[in-house]
Amino acid sequence: MWQPRTLAGWLDECARSHGARPFVITDDVTLSYADVADRSRRIATGLAALGVQPGDRVGMVMANYPEFVTVKFAIARVGALAVPFNYLYQASELGFVLADSGCRVLVTMTGFGTLDYQGMLDQIAPQWDSENTPQHRAVPDLRHVVLLDTDGRARPGVRTVGDLAATAGAAPELDVAPDAPGDMLYTSGTTGSPKGVLVAHDSVLRTAYASALTRGFGDGRRILFSLPCYHMFGYVEGILAAMFVGGAVIPQPAFSAEGYFAGIQRHRASDILCVPTMAVAMVESQTRAAYDLSSLEAVLCGSAPAPIWLWEQVRRDFGVDEIVTGYGMTECGGAMTLTLPEDPLQLTSETVGRPKLAGAASVPGTDDLVVYDTVDDELVSRGPATMLGYWNRPAETAAALRDGWLFSGDLGVVRPDGYLQVTGRSKEVYKSGGELVMPREIEELLHGHPKISQAFAFGITDERWGEIGCVVVVAAPEASLSEDEVLDYCRANLARFKVPKRVVFYDADALPATPTGKVQKFRLAEEVRGC
Repeated sequence: MWQPRTLAGWLDECARSHGARPFVITDDVTLSYADVADRSRRIATGLAALGVQPGDRVGMVMANYPEFVTVKFAIARVGALAVPFNYLYQASELGFVLADSGCRVLVTMTGFGTLDYQGMLDQIAPQWDSENTPQHRAVPDLRHVVLLDTDGRARPGVRTVGDLAATAGAAPELDVAPDAPGDMLYTSGTTGSPKGVLVAHDSVLRTAYASALTRGFGDGRRILFSLPCYHMFGYVEGILAAMFVGGAVIPQPAFSAEGYFAGIQRHRASDILCVPTMAVAMVESQTRAAYDLSSLEAVLCGSAPAPIWLWEQVRRDFGVDEIVTGYGMTECGGAMTLTLPEDPLQLTSETVGRPKLAGAASVPGTDDLVVYDTVDDELVSRGPATMLGYWNRPAETAAALRDGWLFSGDLGVVRPDGYLQVTGRSKEVYKSGGELVMPREIEELLHGHPKISQAFAFGITDERWGEIGCVVVVAAPEASLSEDEVLDYCRANLARFKVPKRVVFYDADALPATPTGKVQKFRLAEEVRGC
């Protein structure tokens, strides 16, 4: 029988069972389960001293550093909601989510790459680094900023994560309900402005347990990833899933193919998380032969569709037997479906998997984590991992949650064998010649062209036709491809009204994308319209 838990309670349980085992591994430090539990208690003491109470929001602007894990569990330990933000936000974007979430405390890196978060805060909340100005007009709920010095430029006198951990006293012992919100994760914004999604402690743990069960994790599995932990992918499929088998995570702050190879070799990773753009970079890398990748056994590649040739090349080049893909959304509680490790690779291209096996954590009366159906071709789902709602958006919550079903906004089909096919976003459908066109159909066709690496279809306004189809194409490495070749291929395989009227070529690294690798088609369409 499934035992509902809180995040901090689950960490403590793991520390009792696997205390000396490594939990977080980086090139610079390794933290055991006992280390993470102890540090989270000390940081929780510091947060409580700042006045953080159950139900408060604590923002996090943190890349995949070890401190993300300890701070994350510390926030759960004081009964507050962790609000991990996209750390690539610019000042206006960060200001929006800070104000929208009503964070009492912000824990932030000092810098990341070219981004200067202290400088951003000067714009968002002037004099934020002075205790004499506790309230700021744009972000009135913000009381304290805590720094993680990532570039050696932490301002004197401002609290650091180390200062929190050094606070005298004991961590508060709170009776937090497993069904209380523990996370507020902002949607990645592939179709518009981000919204704060409230997710319960127990929900994300059920999702992670289902991942470990469905994929058949072995004891001590080691998962390497650079997908940011503010997103469900890295957080649930990495950190939380590994805990169910006493495993470890090997988080990396940024992606490079060589960085993945080096991490696999140095830390003997058995599993990696990636998205198709990352998988393409790895199979195309000229450096992989220089590394020992023999420990690698599995790959989870999700977030976007990919052609079968990519899966076949991953299996051939890396000697990996387990290649799985999945589907989900923040509102569901993360990835709800997966292909099975034993499935033929064709299913990883044709489908996004079936509902995760969840055993004791299943929807009552089933063996699955979630139940899917369709309403007017829109995928809907219900299950114990579904969000509690959107933060401060009752109308949008009511539109998304209806009679226990979550309306995804995705168009799709539930096949007789239980596997899902996602055909597109309902907002992406456009009209051509008076007929509705599903962009996904065009994209899947073009993915089969030997000279095409990636394709993205959408509608754009046109003075003559009102709306026309446009496709952005990324050519395969060293391939020479013309607009006529693309259109001729479409004409030979699609009804006339589905054939795009415009083809735009992009380099892969120029595609607008979220840090998790999802191409933001609404931004891509905006760029194309502006050409």
